[in-house]
Amino acid sequence: MTGLLEVRGISKRFGGLQAVSDVSFTLNEGEILGLIGPNGAGKTSLFNLVNGVYKSDKGSIMFAGKDITGLSPDRVVRLGLARTHQIVRPLQGMTVLENVIVGACFGRENQSMHDAHATALEVLEKVGLAKRAYSPARALTLASKKRLEVARALAAKPKLLLLDEVLAGLNPTEIAQMIDIIHSIRDSGISVFMIEHVMQAIMNLSDRILVLNLGRKIAEAPPAEVVHNTDVVEAYLGFPDIVDKLRGMA
Repeated sequence: MTGLLEVRGISKRFGGLQAVSDVSFTLNEGEILGLIGPNGAGKTSLFNLVNGVYKSDKGSIMFAGKDITGLSPDRVVRLGLARTHQIVRPLQGMTVLENVIVGACFGRENQSMHDAHATALEVLEKVGLAKRAYSPARALTLASKKRLEVARALAAKPKLLLLDEVLAGLNPTEIAQMIDIIHSIRDSGISVFMIEHVMQAIMNLSDRILVLNLGRKIAEAPPAEVVHNTDVVEAYLGFPDIVDKLRGMA
């Protein structure tokens, strides 16, 4: 596998808070890389650095052979890196279909309205929202809004998709359905970088796991190795339910 995303020594400080500190890792083509860590570990901050929401204080980010360090999110998505958000952000005044058309129009292929319409319908079919295409986005359930987030990002035709807690708040049936969608995304040739607190799911989905704590990388390994890592278990000691889940996977 070839390195699609290469992050080297990236750091970000907000006043007295060191949100991300000297983090380096590589995400390979065709891979699902999981990102875990306690609340406040710096996971979403790292996502925001990768897709250009934040400008790094130091370090570099290479994507598909190009240096994207410091590029704005609109330029990053044009290169093929799209994301969802932890808090769903549908365009409330638009239909489900129109939301996804926006993703296609402003994505990697800069599609015309005609092509974007066709792409949006195709993507909505893939995520199970085709029957809701003409519904107002604001009328969707949480689970459907999360699918809409994924669909809008997929319509941008990414090479790499960043998923920020797409399983949070879902019931077991909805989680299983979303896991199937994520598998199908990877099977279509799109690499995935995902933050998740549903431990059983991310351990089963991911080829490798990156673990942050207090802004620093404390582990990067296949799931079977991460659950045995002393530093990882110690980072979660304040969360006994998560520790139990980790130990249960050993």
